[in-house]
Amino acid sequence: MIVTEKFVFLHLHKSGGSFVNEFLLGCVPGARQVGYHLPRALIPKPYDELPVVGFTRSPWSYYVSWYAFQKRRAQPNPLFRIVSEGGRLDFEGTVRNLLELGSGSPLLEPLVAALPQAYVNRGLNLPGPALAAIRGTGLGFFSFLYRHIYGGPEGRRYIGRMELLRDTLLLTLEAIGEPVTPAMRDYVKRTPARNVSEHGRYEDYYGEALRELVALRDRDVIANHGYRFGE
Repeated sequence: MIVTEKFVFLHLHKSGGSFVNEFLLGCVPGARQVGYHLPRALIPKPYDELPVVGFTRSPWSYYVSWYAFQKRRAQPNPLFRIVSEGGRLDFEGTVRNLLELGSGSPLLEPLVAALPQAYVNRGLNLPGPALAAIRGTGLGFFSFLYRHIYGGPEGRRYIGRMELLRDTLLLTLEAIGEPVTPAMRDYVKRTPARNVSEHGRYEDYYGEALRELVALRDRDVIANHGYRFGE
């Protein structure tokens, strides 16, 4: 979470936030970090009436990026360990378990117990008690994270697509009254992406059944941001 005089930036997991965090801290006067992957509900009081800026991504793409990143770690996080059955499941089995956490999955209770019980400002930074709210929602994990981070009045919320981040970030700042300098334009144009997972085309990871399950569980994010599989 980055606070400034004119807006607050919220960092949705694996949706371009590391790049934006560095950009804001280096280029926007007075910008400061007050937490990591913290939700809108925890914006400090002096800033909680400011517009919220953030980015999302295609849910199909998110699950591939998340899986590839965790699979390569020497010590994956508890979420991955539990839904992958200790790394024994492949992509389809792991992501199917992740998608069913809000639909009666028996994995939810052990996962809530395994996650930190409070915010720790590192990693996914999702406490078990916060994840417990997914119970019975029917949401996919990414849609749950989206609501967890960005939930609140839509009128003061500017959520762009990560896939268009370099085209829309500066336009969003201009729209909320933040002066955009030549140095800021140069940074957005030339600086490499941050914290990128290594994987192939996300489309190649999905069979038809899993593709349709993501379309069902994450339908609101897909519809609200105009995503289509393969685009």
